[in-house]
Amino acid sequence: MSSQIGITGFQPSVSRSPAELFLVPQTERRPNSGRFRSRVAIAEAVVDFGAVIAAVMFSYVLYYHLGVGKHLYYPHRVVLGVSASLAGAIVLMLDRVGTYSGGTSLLRVRETEHLLRASVQALGIAFAVSFFTNFLFSRWLLVLTLVLLPLLLITEKFLVFKFVQWMHAKGHGIERVLIYGSGATGRRVYSVLSRSPKLGLEPVALIDENPAKAGSAVFELGYERRRACTVIRGPLTSELVKRFAADLVVIAIPSLAPHKFHNIVREVAAAKASVSFVPNHLMQSEYAVEFRDIDGVMLASVNEKPRRLTYEWAKRVLDCAGAAVLFVLCLPLFFVFTILIHLDSKGSALFRQERIGINGRRFRMFKFRTMYCDAPAYAYSPQAPHDPRITRIGRFLRRTSLDEIPQLLNVLEGSMSLVGPRPEMPFIVEGYEDVHRQRLQVKPGITGLWQLSGDRAYQIHENIDYDLYYIRNRNLFMDLAILLHTTIFAMRGV
Repeated sequence: MSSQIGITGFQPSVSRSPAELFLVPQTERRPNSGRFRSRVAIAEAVVDFGAVIAAVMFSYVLYYHLGVGKHLYYPHRVVLGVSASLAGAIVLMLDRVGTYSGGTSLLRVRETEHLLRASVQALGIAFAVSFFTNFLFSRWLLVLTLVLLPLLLITEKFLVFKFVQWMHAKGHGIERVLIYGSGATGRRVYSVLSRSPKLGLEPVALIDENPAKAGSAVFELGYERRRACTVIRGPLTSELVKRFAADLVVIAIPSLAPHKFHNIVREVAAAKASVSFVPNHLMQSEYAVEFRDIDGVMLASVNEKPRRLTYEWAKRVLDCAGAAVLFVLCLPLFFVFTILIHLDSKGSALFRQERIGINGRRFRMFKFRTMYCDAPAYAYSPQAPHDPRITRIGRFLRRTSLDEIPQLLNVLEGSMSLVGPRPEMPFIVEGYEDVHRQRLQVKPGITGLWQLSGDRAYQIHENIDYDLYYIRNRNLFMDLAILLHTTIFAMRGV
């Protein structure tokens, strides 16, 4: 299940994540959260506008004092005017892709992708203007702005995110949520809402009509298990919604019978709350579905995403350049870990294992050895950090993901990419169903959306929505955003 959750109605020509929530817009909403989100959106646009101006002005200060290029001088009013024009263009671009209308984005990767795309496109327009007019921009100034602008915008977005979190902690803009269903979908909805605090949707309980589940606790997915929510025995009634003062009820049973669904909607409407639901995601998980609104008639089209050669070539250039630079930077670690692994246990420091890559091709993947030599070469990966198969240095390498460094060699040889679905072992792929085999449409990667998610407690093949989402929506800016978020995760030791 993807962590992109929308609570608005359908929008035309949008490729949606399989676990998106759809709103049944027939009940009154409490005005506090709506006003709060509207004010935050306006404030965020204003702050973005100021951040772009600050980035351009600071880039010009650096350009002037560093003395690079032709050292052209621009009056401050001209720099301010250009930066304001650029800021207006970027804010409009971000608004066009829904940055200010949504409460969150897929693991916040889509937000970073939008910032990178808007920055590059706006500066490309500025370069074109300078090329076809008499107004001359220094190319060095554009380069400095291209580096500083995304960094400043991403930092600013992080601060806005923390501010919204702080406001939510004070009780502003919060909507209390009841989740109907404590099965796999309900647990993932709870985990997604817990890990998307900018939405302001606070799960207060899960409702289940199975008496055996009443009173049990549901933890958020992932390794930390910091938050938990109690399962309350159903049925879901208007009195129950009022007792929990819920503003929103999420129906997290995709296969719920129509009559049961409509009964719940009526009960929630009687309590003056709203209803969102997770639709049956089997169709959307297996196919790329695009929704179009034609005169009020919603059509869902099943399309196969065409292969884009320009993206493939650009991705290969990024892979080669990035892997080469990282390999050189990691050479000292390569030698240090090789010595530590030899001192910790007998056997080769480098572990080679056959994996399945693009179109089912087999290749040998490299890793630092993290388990004892007598451990089975082909078995499910350890889920517990204290698994007896793991060596002492292996625990550190696996926790920090530094055991993946040798896979840079796989990237250079072309069997892997920096970004993509993780490659699986042959015995797992042999049990794939058709939906799982879609992971083999693209080259496997060292990092990806699944690694950034909170659902890593699941086996990869048991949780493929992130990979399918990436396959349908992949682009160079998304790859750069995933690499940037992976770097941040690595620096935090996640």
